[in-house]
Amino acid sequence: MNAAETFSVEMKGITKSFGGVHALKDVDFRVRAGQVHALVGENGAGKSTLMKILSGAYYKDAGKIKIDGEVVNIPNPHAGRKLGIAIIYQEFALAPDLTAAENIYLDHLSDKGGFINFRQLYRNAGELIGSLGFTINPRSKVEDLSVAYQQVVEITKALSEEAKILILDEPTAVLAPREVERLFSVLRKLKQQGVSIIYISHRLDEVFQIADRITVLRDGVVTGSAPRGDVTMDDVIGMMIGRTLTTMFPRRECEIGEEIFRIEGLRRGREVRDVSFGVRAGEVVGIAGLVGSGRTETVRAIFAADKKDAGRILLKGKPLKINSPRDAVRSGIGLVPEDRKGQGTILSMTIRENVTMPRLWKIMGKIGIIRAGREKAITDGLIRKLAIKTRGTESEVADLSGGNQQKVVLAKWFGTDCEVIILDEPTRGVDVGAKVEIYNLINELAARGLGVIVISSEMIEVIGICDRVIVMREGKVEAVLEKDELTEENIMRPAIGQN
Repeated sequence: MNAAETFSVEMKGITKSFGGVHALKDVDFRVRAGQVHALVGENGAGKSTLMKILSGAYYKDAGKIKIDGEVVNIPNPHAGRKLGIAIIYQEFALAPDLTAAENIYLDHLSDKGGFINFRQLYRNAGELIGSLGFTINPRSKVEDLSVAYQQVVEITKALSEEAKILILDEPTAVLAPREVERLFSVLRKLKQQGVSIIYISHRLDEVFQIADRITVLRDGVVTGSAPRGDVTMDDVIGMMIGRTLTTMFPRRECEIGEEIFRIEGLRRGREVRDVSFGVRAGEVVGIAGLVGSGRTETVRAIFAADKKDAGRILLKGKPLKINSPRDAVRSGIGLVPEDRKGQGTILSMTIRENVTMPRLWKIMGKIGIIRAGREKAITDGLIRKLAIKTRGTESEVADLSGGNQQKVVLAKWFGTDCEVIILDEPTRGVDVGAKVEIYNLINELAARGLGVIVISSEMIEVIGICDRVIVMREGKVEAVLEKDELTEENIMRPAIGQN
């Protein structure tokens, strides 16, 4: 049997339950050496659970695992790493106060004498990062890096361990198209070297670019597995959601009114340089650009999450004095941040506590006591509206899948009295069925006359849901495109400085 016919991973009859709830039921999954095998499914389908079992983070209730044809026991992540299994989770596992290089080589920092050769450490890290096609100072602290560059550090860390089975859970969720292409180039090189790559993603266009084979999970059961060339995207979506998806981007039929929100001359260091734009009532305005273009920095300055150097913010023609996020919320501005784990939710608190946080005044009685019945009713309604998969309002957010955590972040702002809502990567890590639900909610907000600002790294999403798009580059507005001008080429040209 040659290398091409060897299964580096064989999982048979894998079953796993949590508190009586079946997460996986008799799952079979096999990956060949030198193959990119995509694992797709809706949030909560069991993808991450299956991979945590393979890596040793969870222990299976039943089933058998073989690595290179040998039956193995993987009781913990250390055992998984010894078998050459590396996993990059959707949520980062980095030490923020250490440098990029220290994070990359965290498990093997010192030589045999116990000393750390920092010069060699930084040189090796720089070369490894460079091999991925990225330029990141290996001496930079991780907490000072953008979310996209933190993801690059995660990938580099896995490669430093010379993994022969590499699991990637939503690796491109925060990467712009150019960075995605660089990553794909690296994955193709690893594939040629015989590395088995398990690729979990909700971005089906990427799956069809990079995968050799696609396996679909739904509700903990395999609903299909086939070579990429034997299935269409519609076939995969049907296996994922159990129904036909009629349209990806629902039509929005609401009248766009007068301008209600304006930013003038916004500046913050070199990250945000003299940014000005307006948003009309009922309009969805997109902000596009490559990673590092200043998109997130702009909306954080608007929301006063970061202090601006200069600029005016006007709502319905009246200047706002916003010195803190609390001021922004009181002024009628809401922000769904891109980092749901660090900024969007409190993972140790319940869904109820998270989603009612911005609207406590609505559920308090006259003497300041929270009305439990009202609070539960609001939470139940939002769980239904956003189709959050959970056992109930008292479930901790930490116990939800990544996509359902994102829905909790969104739920915090739906139903508030915001007049402007800013959504930074609102569908990051969210499956195709849930994306459509979120697009419908965005349409609903616009229909109510709100001004909606959406940042997205997915150009097809920007084109599909926005009425107008602001393209940024190096902290400045490079172009403003109207609906009939929205094409990938028209967005990319100013984004890379080729107007």
